[in-house]
Amino acid sequence: MKIDLHEICVRELCADYNDLSIQEEGIVGYGGRLNIRPKYQREFVYDEKQRNAVMDTVWQGFPLNVMYWVRISTKGLSTKGLSTEGLSTEGLSTKGQSTEDNDCVEYELLDGQQRTISICSFIAGEYMMNFDGNLLGFNNMTVEQQNRILDYKLQVYICEGTDEEKLKWFQRINIAGEKLKEQEIRNAIYSGSWVTQAKRRFSKTGCVAYKIASDFMNGSPIRQDYFETALRWIADKQGLTIEKYMAKHQHDTDADELWQYFQDVVHWIEKLFGHKYKKEMKGVEWGLLYNKHKDTTLTATAIGEQMARLMADSDVQKKSGIFAYILDGDVHHLGIRAFDANTRREVYERQGGKCAICGKPFEIEQMEADHITPWVEGGRTIASNCQMLCRDCNRRKSSK
Repeated sequence: MKIDLHEICVRELCADYNDLSIQEEGIVGYGGRLNIRPKYQREFVYDEKQRNAVMDTVWQGFPLNVMYWVRISTKGLSTKGLSTEGLSTEGLSTKGQSTEDNDCVEYELLDGQQRTISICSFIAGEYMMNFDGNLLGFNNMTVEQQNRILDYKLQVYICEGTDEEKLKWFQRINIAGEKLKEQEIRNAIYSGSWVTQAKRRFSKTGCVAYKIASDFMNGSPIRQDYFETALRWIADKQGLTIEKYMAKHQHDTDADELWQYFQDVVHWIEKLFGHKYKKEMKGVEWGLLYNKHKDTTLTATAIGEQMARLMADSDVQKKSGIFAYILDGDVHHLGIRAFDANTRREVYERQGGKCAICGKPFEIEQMEADHITPWVEGGRTIASNCQMLCRDCNRRKSSK
């Protein structure tokens, strides 16, 4: 890959900046020649503090981390007809950068999207911040203050190479200290029509996946958590890895299979478990449970009674494991409360330091506390239901 360093001022970067991401038409800048959000790029994830830190760095004249653009042969990133409402274009020269000239050089932003949008959206008047004790937006500044920002020089490496080289480089670099998540890298590697369609449902703020499943899932759609989770579930169902599933569907024109599967999982959860225990339901591997148990015959009424009993049971330490336990009966999901040190010592002394089964003496460190009546049979984690066993006896008892 060929990489050359250039200086580009904010004035040039923000020329003809347009954010049409809501309409799925992307974001452009640099006189319409820079595609700020290619298909493989993440959504904007900077919070207010990070965004303001970028602008403060520009204001103070301190250097920002170097950015990376890719020179591309694709033509037609014209901003002709795109609204520039709200963007002060005074002094934003586009000389030599005609947006209607299809022979001009065009670029994709490889690294630096968060910083670029932070700068351009401020120039466009989208937010205000504190500058030397004064709350200002770009349009409230004096010409001298505006020029102080517009003349700031950015260090940009412009790269040329094959798609494979470009994506490999993308995997190696960080975006302003925000390390790429695994799914963001996968989206880059398998970019195409399928990823674009899937992200519309799983990767936007307030996306439809969030609207129907936020009671059951952790994470953030824009950081690809919903997309990655849905992919992990459907890949498991088909005996694939996420990478193999994405490679298989990379050039599909739609992501309907994934979306239908995800809806089926959500409907199954709602039918059996409802929404009552939202705190405990968040983050459960629902798709993996669905793949194993979707054909199991269960009634919502019986499940509801069992959930209520288990939620109220103080011996059940891992409440989120209740749903898997109801489906497969494995008590290990529940993290049943263990006997504490005081109870262990009390029972050990009561037994005279001898194993309750074999009768041989042992140090307390060589013994294990055991439920006389197992929890699944109604036994409680209390001293009267505790016995101290040597390790061998406890293992033989547990294996029966």
